[in-house]
Amino acid sequence: MASVLEDPSLERHFKGHKGAVTCADFSPNNNQLVTGSADTNLMIWNLNPKAKALRFVGHRDAITSVQFSPCGDLVVSASIDKTVRLWTPRFNGESTVFKAHMAPVRSVSFSHNGQRLVTASDDKSLKVWSVHRQRFLYSLSQHTNWVRCARFSPDGRLIVSCGDDKTVRLWDTNTRQCINTFTDCGGAVTFVDFNGSGTCIASTGSNNTLKIWDIRTNKLLQHYQVHSAGINCFSFHPSNNYLISASSDNTVKILDLLEGRLIYTLHGHKGPVLAVMFSRRGDVFASGGTDSEVLLWRTNFDVFNYKEVLKGHRRRLNPDPSPHVNDIYPRSPHLHTAPSSSIQISPTVADTQSADPHIVEMGPVLFPNTQQDRHGHGSEAPRGGASGGSGQASVEEEGHTHSRTYALEERSGLPRGFSTTLEHIVQQLDVLTQTVAVLEERLSLTEDKLKECLDNQARIIVQAQRVEEQAAENESEGSSA
Repeated sequence: MASVLEDPSLERHFKGHKGAVTCADFSPNNNQLVTGSADTNLMIWNLNPKAKALRFVGHRDAITSVQFSPCGDLVVSASIDKTVRLWTPRFNGESTVFKAHMAPVRSVSFSHNGQRLVTASDDKSLKVWSVHRQRFLYSLSQHTNWVRCARFSPDGRLIVSCGDDKTVRLWDTNTRQCINTFTDCGGAVTFVDFNGSGTCIASTGSNNTLKIWDIRTNKLLQHYQVHSAGINCFSFHPSNNYLISASSDNTVKILDLLEGRLIYTLHGHKGPVLAVMFSRRGDVFASGGTDSEVLLWRTNFDVFNYKEVLKGHRRRLNPDPSPHVNDIYPRSPHLHTAPSSSIQISPTVADTQSADPHIVEMGPVLFPNTQQDRHGHGSEAPRGGASGGSGQASVEEEGHTHSRTYALEERSGLPRGFSTTLEHIVQQLDVLTQTVAVLEERLSLTEDKLKECLDNQARIIVQAQRVEEQAAENESEGSSA
């Protein structure tokens, strides 16, 4: 069992975004932190207090997901503007744009070898892309509602996804088929990820719960209900012994997965917390929320040497080691509620190291100030197109984004007859979306086959020319003899 050394502490805060901070990730060398925001900008913060921060401009709507590549030389971002951008942080804010989906892109993630990207979208599909060739590879399309999140497994053989259809799905990247579906989610699922060993997945959603499954046995291992509002994001500690979660109840909570209990509640943000992420070493973690601030926390509470723990995992000879969370007792799935003994931390010092860093603008400025003032700081437009005549709309009040559900008639203000017609149109558009995804995949395969045929034809021509030249030489030698 883990033991407590010291409470987590707030080390720094970063101010520079003008809208809600929606996502965050640390660089592999732990020197930088990238964040995305509803203000459409991507920020890269240097953890050296004296270094400058970089603001990257390019997206035309709120950024929903960011991630460093495994080598740290690229940053990928997804946006409500239906695009994905690959940024090169070291060069002038240049980016490559993928016109990824026909609806807002909610998630983007690198494979662990950095060669693939997986994107998830409101068009109900996942798409896999080649990073090196910068092209679309194939689609995965069995979700029946908006897809909120998708992640590769550590070995790259699986993809896990979740969405508003209240399911978590596992996909085989070789066969491109859905091999398992978890339906015991209790509501729309907003975030999902693998643990470090790839043997477990965790998911969170609108019903305020966090669940952890063993994907080898399909059994629910742990079920936490420690937040009082929806959970927006979570992150596994590199040792797999801890998990942090971010919620719309304005708190960050830290769970001890070995003991199966809540150990800390952090109250650093002034509104809903949308993003949270451990660093690669686990010694610090970051959180971001609707208050536009990014907070950097010192972990402090784990006595293990993280590098030694990770080395021990890699030295295991068993190809399917038991997950850490399976060591809890009792072994049957059970609900974890917030005990009164958990430690509440409300930091009063906003920043213990430095003033706000100087920010360097990178890339073209796409929006004048008047446009930002008119539309707010990257606030999300109402979303429609959900199945069954209902959907969600986003309402921004005093800088905080709240989610409400409306009937189609209430959203559109149209009579029921018109609403029925619109529902039929939406269904037809769904069919069209699926058809286009299939055509894209077939076009990609056809292109590869055509290239292979052209290569074979070129080789045949070269061989024929060589045969003709050899025949001519033989004929010349025969005539001279």
